[in-house]
Amino acid sequence: MHAEKTGNPATATNRVYDAYFFDLDGTIYLGDRLLPGVVELFDWLVAQDLPYAFVTNNPSKTVTTYETRLESLGLPARGRVITSGTATVKWLQTHRKGAVVYPISEPPLIETLTEGGIEISDDPNKIDIVIASFDRTFDYAKLDIAFRAIVEEKRAILVATNPDRYCPMEHRLGVPDAGAIIGAIEGCTNVKCSYVFGKPAPALVEIAAEILGVSVARSVMIGDRLYTDIAMAINAGMDGALVLTGDSTMAEVMESDVADRPLLCLENIGQLIAKP
Repeated sequence: MHAEKTGNPATATNRVYDAYFFDLDGTIYLGDRLLPGVVELFDWLVAQDLPYAFVTNNPSKTVTTYETRLESLGLPARGRVITSGTATVKWLQTHRKGAVVYPISEPPLIETLTEGGIEISDDPNKIDIVIASFDRTFDYAKLDIAFRAIVEEKRAILVATNPDRYCPMEHRLGVPDAGAIIGAIEGCTNVKCSYVFGKPAPALVEIAAEILGVSVARSVMIGDRLYTDIAMAINAGMDGALVLTGDSTMAEVMESDVADRPLLCLENIGQLIAKP
């Protein structure tokens, strides 16, 4: 079971979890450099043979792209990256076998779906599921296909890889993300999105835990965002560890409701190493 929160998050732990789930940007790396404590933590995880995985809301890059980047930074990552696109495919394979999908997305998600054996169509008469995702080529024609499949044909449901309203960019606040696509489709169809697979919904880490064969309740989610990474941990009923190397600050944590706070707040991710 996950630990009880007492109000003020702890700054270190001596607990060894069944598995460790990590956000990426702001948690593991910033730009092209690993953050302090990462090397030491992963040396410990590997030495202790502890399961871990990297989980990200961003389906606009393939798993292979993430694995290659992490491996280039010296972190063992093959088979350990789960994106919201991966989670979407896993859900389709498990719960919607044979469903025909229409992804409003960038090419990497289409590649992930194809590799997963998911049938794709832009014919409203065949579409069972419309998938809203990050898509810089979104236009009226795509919206019309979604509308026809959901409203006119009355056969498709709407799901989304992730709920983010915008995607942060290096030189600006960000660009519109999947949340904008969801809003456009919901606005014209008057149909709510049935499933969301990215943070803060618990599906991403639950599916990642299934892939690893571990218990969510005995695992920990580590990230730098209070209202995505930590909110997902809370929604999934697991411990959350906020690293103060990215987006959220300790001040934001202390201003939040106790129920929304992480169990751990770490200046250095290496503080996850359990001391004997």
